[in-house]
Amino acid sequence: MSFDPRSLGKVAVLQGGSSAERPVSLMSGGGVLAALQSQGVDAHAFDPAERNLLELKHEGFDRVFIALHGRHGEDGTVQGALELMGIPYTGSGVMASAVAMDKVMTKRVWQAEGLTTPGWVWMAPGQQAREQVMAVPDTLGLPLIVKPPREGSSIGITKVTGYSQMQDAVTLAAQYDADVLCEEFIDGIELTCPVLGQGADARALPVVRIDAPEGNYDFQNKYYTDVVQYRIPSGLSAAEEAEVQRLTLAAYRTLGCRGWGRADLMLRASDRRIFLLEMNTSPGMTSHSLVPMSARAAGMSYEALCLHLLQNASLDSARN
Repeated sequence: MSFDPRSLGKVAVLQGGSSAERPVSLMSGGGVLAALQSQGVDAHAFDPAERNLLELKHEGFDRVFIALHGRHGEDGTVQGALELMGIPYTGSGVMASAVAMDKVMTKRVWQAEGLTTPGWVWMAPGQQAREQVMAVPDTLGLPLIVKPPREGSSIGITKVTGYSQMQDAVTLAAQYDADVLCEEFIDGIELTCPVLGQGADARALPVVRIDAPEGNYDFQNKYYTDVVQYRIPSGLSAAEEAEVQRLTLAAYRTLGCRGWGRADLMLRASDRRIFLLEMNTSPGMTSHSLVPMSARAAGMSYEALCLHLLQNASLDSARN
């Protein structure tokens, strides 16, 4: 018997929101909404920046596709509200969303589990005086990366190649987050690997290699140009591809993720060692996005991916 998309009920696609990634979320949400509607789902756009979330309950929505990115969408807050309202949603639950959104907490969890991640220095608001900022390259070496620990889409990130750039890099990152994360720079191949599912049933999709001009995979190149090359198959050896997928699944399960996610990684050129950078629990679904690209290489269309994720919408409370 074939699946009837109408059985999913009234669906809200959460998009937009109030984070710095609002423009990307609107693109993701627009794509998801069109895909679901094309498959016969009773799907409606819903922007939490313009409407009260309680309207989801009052208007009888049966489930939610979260196409929000960044704060108040990917950090456990919306997930918690949906838990309280009893409305199943796509992606990870409250704890995994909150931990994965914070790159420092993610690194601490991975490090405790023996998973490789670049070295880092965390700078709280009271630890960003000039002498402390200028001491960071002595610890991490140069070049290094400075970023806000709770933003995505390459927002507020600087690759620092000299001491003179440090203060400006920290000032920029601090515009988006009170805390600042300084991270060891890994020179090599940039990779990403999506995951679908939960626990033992989670499976890694094909690895994507990202070749950006001069390694500059920034916000503009991610979403508004076609200068970045995405390679699927990745061009890695079979053993390296398998190792990236193994590490990604371990990172995903360690954080308690479910539904879907996408790990960003680096393969160091000097020794072919693989480093985990971060886990995205509400990845992009735009025309340039990586999860749809990888799913397509695995034989799953954009529309089928959206339906699959929506079918697996759930609640943390239903698992206890």
